[in-house]
Amino acid sequence: MKKLYAPWEKAFNKVSTPFEHFLHAQTTTGFVLIFMTIIALILANSPFAEVYTSFFYTKIDFVVGSWQLSQTIHHWINDGLMAIFFFIIGLEIKREILVGELSNIKVAILPILAAIGGMVFPALVYVGINAGSEGVNGWGIPMATDIAFAISILVLLGKRVPTTLVTFLVALAIVDDLGAVLVIAIFYTDTINMLPLILAGVSFLILVIFNRVGIHMILPYFIIGLFMWFFMLESGVHATIAGVIAAMSIPSKPKYSPSNFTKNTKKLLNDYDNHATVEDKRMNEKQKAILQNIKDKIDSIGTPAARLEYDLHLLVALVIIPIFALANAGIAIDFNSIGTIVEPISLGIIAGLIFGKVLGIFGVSWLAIKFKIAQLPKGSTMSQIFGVSFLGGIGFTMSIFVADLAFINEPNLVYQAKIGIIVASLFAGLFGFFWLKYVAKREDTVVI
Repeated sequence: MKKLYAPWEKAFNKVSTPFEHFLHAQTTTGFVLIFMTIIALILANSPFAEVYTSFFYTKIDFVVGSWQLSQTIHHWINDGLMAIFFFIIGLEIKREILVGELSNIKVAILPILAAIGGMVFPALVYVGINAGSEGVNGWGIPMATDIAFAISILVLLGKRVPTTLVTFLVALAIVDDLGAVLVIAIFYTDTINMLPLILAGVSFLILVIFNRVGIHMILPYFIIGLFMWFFMLESGVHATIAGVIAAMSIPSKPKYSPSNFTKNTKKLLNDYDNHATVEDKRMNEKQKAILQNIKDKIDSIGTPAARLEYDLHLLVALVIIPIFALANAGIAIDFNSIGTIVEPISLGIIAGLIFGKVLGIFGVSWLAIKFKIAQLPKGSTMSQIFGVSFLGGIGFTMSIFVADLAFINEPNLVYQAKIGIIVASLFAGLFGFFWLKYVAKREDTVVI
């Protein structure tokens, strides 16, 4: 007789790998992001537009004696909350390098090369269109790939795409994120104040010492990381970079060895069974104590990096990214000036995110495979790589973030950039989805 499970019982019996949890979290982020983007666009083009705009430009001050930190809500979101988003990116990059797709160079070489091509070509296309104009500083905008949106589309395709293609896109997007972080840190910093920057460096050194001496508690890292964020903010380097740097210091090794964990847990489980009583089906006090001991052992075998990545994904997916989208995606569209789409900035972003990404991701992948530098992901085809290269053109979150940095205090240029980002991301996502669903086939054979 087939055993029936309640939904939660079935879920309890299914063990998800960290990669599966990562995909689920990114998919959730993608769907929530779409919803909040639509809300932001509706608010920005409704009778509530003025209230919507003025709210995010309301200032919030922190004052201690003569010291004052004054920023708008918009800045607190982009400089503060987004530091947690970048912290998660840092944890993901570290995980992929240590144990993920980027840990095996033979597997990683194709997404690494594709990601580099997917950053360089869009920037070149953008500069080619904007050379000599006021918008040339936005060359970093079309370099980005929004991993949440891109993965959400692949998940919607289900079994039409092989798992190896999903891992290819994830690895590519992680390298892309790393590139975006470097671009922000190096090229979108106007002035540098050395003393706060040195203090930020000292803060990072303290975090590394915490790691080396074996501190696994989260609180010390949080306190010093907060100081590092503040020093980075005062230095002129974008404060969110502190999130990525702090993530690199979080321990990725368990406090106790897996072998000891297995031996001790088996002993505790035997003790649990030995203390069971026939008369009462409920747990007795001894069993409760044993279960608590097992829980403590589980916490000790887990790493702070993995625990933080798991715990913070929900906060980032359901709070931080939606708030960012609500604050930044609201564009008051003037339908009488539809010509904005052919302004050099908008056109450069559209061409960069669509044609530049395809040239970079698909073109470099084709060359790498043809010259036997890398191998095609198992079970996938070049036609599917072509479709994925369009999904790489969904810039959105990171592109909007870079646009605000590139054209700071120039709202008209930011408006043109956001129009280009939304149009390009919408087209790239739809084209990539329909190509992978109706054109690319898993069993295609392509002669290279």
